Parts: sequence; C-alpha cells; structure tokens
Amino acid sequence: MTSTALITGASSGLGEEFATRFAARGENVVLVARRTDRLNTLARRIETEHGVTATVVAMDLGVPGVGEALRTTLADKGITPTTLVNNAGFGTHGRFADEDPERVAAEIALNVSALVDLTHAFLPNLTGALINIASTAAYQPTPNMAVYGATKAFVLNFTEALAFEHRASSLKILALSPGPTRTEFFDVVGSKDAAVGNFQTSEQVVSTAMRALDSRRTPASIVSGLSNKISAGGVRLVPRSLAAKISGRLLKA
Repeated sequence: MTSTALITGASSGLGEEFATRFAARGENVVLVARRTDRLNTLARRIETEHGVTATVVAMDLGVPGVGEALRTTLADKGITPTTLVNNAGFGTHGRFADEDPERVAAEIALNVSALVDLTHAFLPNLTGALINIASTAAYQPTPNMAVYGATKAFVLNFTEALAFEHRASSLKILALSPGPTRTEFFDVVGSKDAAVGNFQTSEQVVSTAMRALDSRRTPASIVSGLSNKISAGGVRLVPRSLAAKISGRLLKA
C-alpha cells in the first residue's frame, strides 16, 4: 500500500511545511483546509517538485462528525491515509469574560473536537505516524489565552495517553509543541501579545518533528526549540499558582 500523509490546516504555515516534507520522502499527501485556491497551488507545486499525488479536500473541520465525513470522502477516492497530522487550529487572546462565545466554541470545536474525531476515524489504519500539534501553552495556565492553552493541554495529554496505549505498536505517536512560530497564527489571534519566547520558522518546527519520527524511539511528546524546552520543563518545578502568575505577566493579563 502506498504511504499517504493526511495533513489538516495544510494551506499555510506548519501544515504546508509538513505536506512538503512528507512529499519529499515520496509519500502521497492529502491536503485539507478551507482555502481551496491555496490548497490547489500547493498541490501543483508538490506534484511538480516531488512526483507524488497531492489530493485536495476543501472542508470546514469545525463541524460535528468531520472524522467520518472525511474518511468517507477519501475512501470514495480509494485513499487510506497511513499518517495523520492534526495541525488545524487557532487561538484567541484576551480576557475570557470578554470573548465572543461563538468564537470560543469554534476554537474548542477545531482544536479539540475535530482533532479527536479525526484521530478516531483514521487511527485504525495508520501505520506510519500520528502527529498532533500541541503548544508550549499546554504546559501551564495561560491567562488571556485561557481557552487556547486549555485546548492544547488537552491535545498534549490526549496524545501522550494514546502513545502509551499503542506502545506495543510500530505506529509513531507524537505531540509536537511549538513556541511562537512565524506563521499566520498571530494574524488570526489578532495580537502579538500572545507571542511568548523566541520565534522559530515553520521549517525549524517541522524539522524537530521529523527528527523525532526518525529516531529509534520516538518520544510521546516533544517541544521545539531549546529555550522552549527549558521553559516547558522549568515550569513543572514551580507551584502552578506561580506558573499562572508568570504566564499572566508575559501574556499581558
């Protein structure tokens, strides 16, 4: 069976970089996002440069039942993904009490519900890797980004639990936690105050993930960037009340 990597949020940033990397390894790719024009442009470039098949699926992932809907769509095309990269997601910034409830609900639906639904739908046939994008925000309370940090804490814990459940399998399961990355993320958030730590490029973050996949024993989770690793590890050594206080100051809460 031909290896095929399914990447959500593939129209830009980390998703685009993951798609390019897996294609460079000779894997077919399925590109999923809402922006059809960007997906088509990326698909053409990938097929030209790497000689693999790039399938475009324009879909809003933040709706109930998306996992089965996408699985059925791909099955009708004769495609069974062997690797899944759950990259789609977005963040919001500001006091929770002041946030738009519909925007918050959409954030939870995409960051958590869709990720779980897609994982459940495709996991039985995965033989390569499952990569879920968490964040350094997952490692401590994040005042002014309370919902975003909580969704990423869920992703981190969920993925580490899955990795343990499948420890006897050859499937590589990885939670990747980037810090601030030069993508469209902060344009969507609408505030640079959400950026804490040193910026990395998409290429650097994805390289962290690919090295982890290529290692003899892939860890259940990894933080991208040395300073981010130190921060994520260090926060576990202080009381959570202090971690929240430090995080709140950094996030201008």
